[in-house]
Amino acid sequence: MMDLAGKTALVTGSVQGIGLAIAEGLAAAGARIAVHGIAGDAQIHEVCERLRAKGSPQAEYFPGDLRDPDQIAGLMDAVEAWGGADILVNNAGIQHTAPLKDMPREKWEAILQINLSAAFYTMQAALPKMAERGYGRVINIASVHGLVASKEKAPYVAAKFGLVGLSRVAALEYAAQGQRAKGGVTVNCICPGWTETAILGPQIDARVAQFGGDRDAGIADLVTEKQPSGRMSDPSEIGALALWLCAPIAHNVTGTAIPVDGGWTAQ
Repeated sequence: MMDLAGKTALVTGSVQGIGLAIAEGLAAAGARIAVHGIAGDAQIHEVCERLRAKGSPQAEYFPGDLRDPDQIAGLMDAVEAWGGADILVNNAGIQHTAPLKDMPREKWEAILQINLSAAFYTMQAALPKMAERGYGRVINIASVHGLVASKEKAPYVAAKFGLVGLSRVAALEYAAQGQRAKGGVTVNCICPGWTETAILGPQIDARVAQFGGDRDAGIADLVTEKQPSGRMSDPSEIGALALWLCAPIAHNVTGTAIPVDGGWTAQ
């Protein structure tokens, strides 16, 4: 098993879904986990206890509204005071589907703020410190929609395409930092296709309704429309890839956008 003892990871949106699965994988490898996300006290307590049970020596909650650059600065300062982020996973994201002509202004603004601008601000704070230490990993959870578009997702697609581009710029700027033995500083995107998370709830519900409430039929129709495998991914599979990217052996894997999409973007 990979050893991340002594490393600290900040995972945004880590109270559920892909973020929690990534945090669990990093915790099992011995990393300290800075937990972040929107949740009540009971859920936060349960998540931190769960990560400690997985193997994290410390798991603590750090608040911060990702729509607000000042709160992001406060979040990053608090994590730095806690030891600093050796691993930064920008996972938090929101979605809203509507035709371009009907997309509410506030949804456009919020999706761009949380799904793109927040990653810029966290990376801007974390990457110089990673360079000083000679090891750092930024893993941005983009989407298959950072590589191809779909109708009725204008702000989400714009943000995810932007996140892939932003990550490539950062990868180039920090590619020569650190050493091979330490692992260097890398910046990559993971681009999941259909994955079993809460963010898909409205799309799944709409498709299930078209099939008279038959959930299995609705999900199968939704997935196979785009994803040749016909299978959704489990969040733990995204977590396993993120964990591998943190290994020193991945020192030359940087600036990539890795699809986990059952062949969606191969078409």
